[in-house]
Amino acid sequence: MKPASKELDRCVDSCIACYRRCMQTAMGHCLEAGGRHVEPTHFRLMMACAELCRAAAHVMLAGVENHNAVCGACAVLCRDCARSCEGLDGMEDCARTCKECADLCDKMAA
Repeated sequence: MKPASKELDRCVDSCIACYRRCMQTAMGHCLEAGGRHVEPTHFRLMMACAELCRAAAHVMLAGVENHNAVCGACAVLCRDCARSCEGLDGMEDCARTCKECADLCDKMAA
């Protein structure tokens, strides 16, 4: 297996950061805030984003050659999650982290 590139390392780090931010925000901020923060579509999207980010990091760390497919899907879901978070109070960090992850995953998917 060839050594990881700096771009791949950055993407892995971003996916892990996004997983962490989505989980912490959902479990800490959203559950406490209630209302639109726990609306099923938004909350499910946050959980799916977190899980796909975790899986994308795993696939890249495992050295799977076709990681680009997972990274492409991760980019799409991260952008959807960012849009959903942008409309809610206190979700700026989550939206920013999701956008950053989407941008790096797009590069890995290309």
